[in-house]
Amino acid sequence: MNSYQITEWCAHFIREQVKPGDLCIDATMGNGNDTLLLSTLCGEDGHVTAFDIQEQALIHTKKRLADAGAPDNYTLLLESHINMNRYAESDSISCIVFNLGYLPGGDHKKATKGDSSIQALTQSLTLLKKGGMISLCIYSGGDSGFQERDQVLSWLKDLDSKKYLVIRSDYYNRPNNPPIPVLIIRL
Repeated sequence: MNSYQITEWCAHFIREQVKPGDLCIDATMGNGNDTLLLSTLCGEDGHVTAFDIQEQALIHTKKRLADAGAPDNYTLLLESHINMNRYAESDSISCIVFNLGYLPGGDHKKATKGDSSIQALTQSLTLLKKGGMISLCIYSGGDSGFQERDQVLSWLKDLDSKKYLVIRSDYYNRPNNPPIPVLIIRL
């Protein structure tokens, strides 16, 4: 399974989750694929707030949204996802998307880190409305993410099972540390 197929696995659940008028967050904007999907799904009456710390991500995402004719329902922020609670109210978000690792085609030294990712994920839990979902794809391997992967997986395991359902999928027979897709649903 390649990265595209894994992304499609996550996108399937996002398509089921997000409805017109919903509020969504793309916590790791990257090249704008998830921002575009969320924008399209929540429509004119919804809104997407997207975060990234790299200007290159913001530029790529603006272009992707413009080229696709996306609704004017998004805010792109050159800011860390650890500040997302400044832009959304508790219990208001339908879907939050995280892709941990580094910007595809970008500087591998500028990658997400375990401590800040867990801080952002913890905030995300307070922002989700009942029935809301976090789509999390953990990329690790080579020059990125083994420590982050292990920290995040440990954090996920300790989430209160009465409040959150955590679904983890593994591509067990794939070489080279394939991404780990995870869904977190607020009960």
